[in-house]
Amino acid sequence: MPASRKPPSIGCLGDHVGFHLRLAQLAVFEHIGKTLKEIDVTPAIFSVLEVLHQNDGITQSKLAAAVRLERSSVVPLLDKLAKRGLVERRASTTDRRHNHLHLTDAGRELLAEALRRASQHEKEVCKPFTIAEKKLLLELLSRFRPQKKNEAT
Repeated sequence: MPASRKPPSIGCLGDHVGFHLRLAQLAVFEHIGKTLKEIDVTPAIFSVLEVLHQNDGITQSKLAAAVRLERSSVVPLLDKLAKRGLVERRASTTDRRHNHLHLTDAGRELLAEALRRASQHEKEVCKPFTIAEKKLLLELLSRFRPQKKNEAT
């Protein structure tokens, strides 16, 4: 095969977990992005909506920590969601420095559709794995995250 047609060598990257994690992450995010694009939801928006649904009244800082986003990037995202009528901020009655976040009815409706689409996405990207393999993969990947004392393993 002529040199110009050969795929480029990746050298030692083929043995690096981080390289393969990044390739997998790109593939999965591309797929979920296409899956949710029609309803104007990004993976970050989907994560925020689901965490808000599960934690009604959560503060912005706790939300940022839960979805592993910088607080500085969560504020404009919440502004966008509030402008779309999906999320509302309510001032804390005990601490003026905090807002509590709540999904609106429109936010819950959009999340329901996003969850339906995300479920289909999950089935599609996990086709190469058995149920046991997927469970093992999730367990192995969780080892990359440091566990907090109050976080279940």
